[in-house]
Order: sequence, then structure tokens, then C-alpha cells
Amino acid sequence: QVQLVESGGGLVQAGGSLRLSCAFSGSIFSFFDMGWYRQAPGKQRELVAATRSGRSTNYADSVKGRFTISRDNAKNTVYLQMNSLKPEDTAVYYCNAYQLVLRRNYWGQGTQVTVSS
Repeated sequence: QVQLVESGGGLVQAGGSLRLSCAFSGSIFSFFDMGWYRQAPGKQRELVAATRSGRSTNYADSVKGRFTISRDNAKNTVYLQMNSLKPEDTAVYYCNAYQLVLRRNYWGQGTQVTVSS
């Protein structure tokens, strides 16, 4: 069973930076597409950034140029570097692992990011 454990959330002032980490275990990390999603109070969960097993990436328009997703297959970890944070980035951030062929989709428990103005 795949387990995802996020860390790195917290409280930061607008303009600051945070780096989220998601540790993957229970299967072969390199086979999975990895993503970060977020959910703000009263809003739907939305994709922030994703990295495919083939290393391509995509980002939500709202975070392009500010956030960077990366993966370290040797450490079974995916990261989200968040720079120039804005109050509207405040949300619970969730790590996601998806494998198309196996039709498996897994979620972490979430980590809170709060950006003060």
C-alpha cells in the first residue's frame, strides 16, 4: 500500500518562501506521476503542479513562475518549492500519486500553508 507523508507547511509572510516535501513508500516511486493539490476553505481541491514519471511538469496558471515541482527518484520524494507567496496561496496542500496503468490514486494527509498579508 502506497503511503504519502507531507511536511514543510507552516505560516509565512507574503513574499516569503516554503518548501513542501512528500515522502513516498510502498511501491515503485518512478512508476507514478506525482502532484501537489491544494484546497482552501470553501473551495474545491485544485491541481497546483504535477510531474510525470517521464519528468515533464505542468503548473496551474496562478503559480507559474513562483512554484517549482521536482522529484528525487533516489529518495522517493517529491518537492514543491513555493516562492513569492501570496495570501491567496493559503490552503491545505495535498500530495498525490497516480499510476495510469494500474489505475491507482493515492493522497497524503495534507499540510497547512498559511500566508499572512
